[in-house]
Amino acid sequence: MTDVEENVPGKDPGDAESRPCKPESSGPIQEDKGSLKDPPSRLRDTVNDVSKLSSEIGMSHDFHMEEKVLPPGSLEGRIKETMHNAFWDHLKEQLSATPPDFSCVLELLKDIKEILLSLLLPRQNRLRSEIEEALDMGLLKQEAEHGALNVPHLSKYILNMMTLLCAPVRDEAVQKLENITDPVRLLRGIFQVLGLMKMDMVNYTIQSLQPQLQEHSVQYERAKFQDLLNKQPSLLDHTTRWLSRAAADLSAPLPSGADAASSACSSPSEAANSPEPLSPTMVLSQGFLNLLLWDPEDDEFPETLLTDRARLQELEAQLRQLSLLASVLLVSSSFSGSVLFGSPQFVDKLKRVTKALLEECKCRPEEEAMLTVSEQLAQEIHQSLKNMGLAALSSDNTASLIGQLQNVSRKENCVRSVIDQRIHLFLKCCLVLGVQRSLLDLPGGLTLIEAELAELGQKFVSLTHHNQQVFGPYYTEILKGLLPPAQVLETEVASL
Repeated sequence: MTDVEENVPGKDPGDAESRPCKPESSGPIQEDKGSLKDPPSRLRDTVNDVSKLSSEIGMSHDFHMEEKVLPPGSLEGRIKETMHNAFWDHLKEQLSATPPDFSCVLELLKDIKEILLSLLLPRQNRLRSEIEEALDMGLLKQEAEHGALNVPHLSKYILNMMTLLCAPVRDEAVQKLENITDPVRLLRGIFQVLGLMKMDMVNYTIQSLQPQLQEHSVQYERAKFQDLLNKQPSLLDHTTRWLSRAAADLSAPLPSGADAASSACSSPSEAANSPEPLSPTMVLSQGFLNLLLWDPEDDEFPETLLTDRARLQELEAQLRQLSLLASVLLVSSSFSGSVLFGSPQFVDKLKRVTKALLEECKCRPEEEAMLTVSEQLAQEIHQSLKNMGLAALSSDNTASLIGQLQNVSRKENCVRSVIDQRIHLFLKCCLVLGVQRSLLDLPGGLTLIEAELAELGQKFVSLTHHNQQVFGPYYTEILKGLLPPAQVLETEVASL
C-alpha cells in the first residue's frame, strides 16, 4: 500500500487493530514512555522517549501518519508477506472445503465491521445502526454454522458502505474492487483499502485538531521537562552554557568576510546583525544557528533540545548539501558562459545531476563525492557548449574546472566559505524576519537554490518556534542573568 497524505472529511478515529493472524491494519504509532535515569546519556533517551511524538505533531503543520513501508527484500518484509499470504491461502482453503469453513471469514468480517464503525461521525446514527444490523456477528455466526453465510452478498454490502465513507482519493480504488469476482481476492482488497481509509481518517482528525494538539504538545512537553528538572536541578546547566556562548559570539568582532556577506542581504542583515544592544531574540537566534555547527563529540548539548537533536542533525546535513550545491553552481557558472548558464533548463539539469551524485555518494567523504561530481559536470558543460555551437572547454579549462569543483569540498575554500556564511545569514534572517521576507533579497550565489533554501528555512523556523514555545520560560530566566535587566525579556522570548 502507498503512503497516505490526503485529507478527508473529519471522522472520529476508532480502534480496529488487526489480530496477529490477519494482515496488519494501519494505526497510530504508540509512544514509549521512559523513566528518569541519572546518567546524561540515559537522560537523553528519556527525554526523547517522553516527547518525541508530541513534539512532532506540535511543530509540523502538515504532520500526518504514514503506513510503515518496509524496504524491498528486507527480512521483516519477507516475513510479513509470508504471513499475509499464508492467511489468505488458508482462507481460500476454508472456503473451498466441503462444507465451507467460515471461521476465518467471521474473524475478518468482525475486523471490517469495527473499521467501518470507526469511520463514522458521531451523528451518523442511522448508518451505525445499519452496519450493526447488516454485520450482526451473532447472526452471521449462526448462518455460518448452517453453511448459509453469503460471502459475496456481504462483500457487496461492504463495498457499497466503503463508497459512502471513503475520501474522493479512494474512489478509484473502491471501484476497482467491484470488478473482482474471486471472493478471497475481493476480501483481501477490501481489507487493504479499508486500512488506507482508516489512515485517511486518522490524518484528517490530526489536522482538524492541530491547534489543540499544538497547545497540548507545548504544555505536555513543558510539564514532562519540569518533572525531570524537579528531580535533577542541574538539568539546565548545558542550556545555560549554550546561551552564554551565543551571547559571547554576538559580542565578538565579526569574522573576516562577514561584512561582504551581510551587505548582500541589506534589510534582513541589518535586523539580524545589529551590533547592540544584545536582545533575547538575537541570543536565541545565534544559539540555534550554533546548533547546526555542533561538534558530534561534544556531549554538552542543551538539555532543552535533546528531543530535537536528530532533527537538527538532519538539517545540518541538508545545509551542508545545499552549500556544496550552491558552490558547485557558482563555480560552474564561470566556465559555462552567460548564454549557456542563462538557460533555466541547463541550470536545472546541473542541479539534478549534482543532487543525484551527492545522494549516491552521501556515505563517502565529500572529497570523494566531489571527484565524481566534478568529472560529470565538466562533461555536461563541455557537451552543452558544443550543442549550442559555442566554444567548447579546452583541456586546460576542463582541468581547471575539475580542480575548482573538487576544492569546494574543503571548508577553507573561499567559494565554499562565502556560501556557508550567506546560508547561515539567510537562516538567521529567517529566525528574525520570517522565511518569505528573507527570500526577497537573497545574497548572490543563493538565488539558484531558492526553493531548497525556502524548504530548509521553514523546517528550521518551525523547529525553533516550537522549542521556544515549550522552553521560553526557562530561556527567559537564563537570559535575565546574561543581558541587561532593562530589556523586557519575558515579552520578547514569548513572542519569538
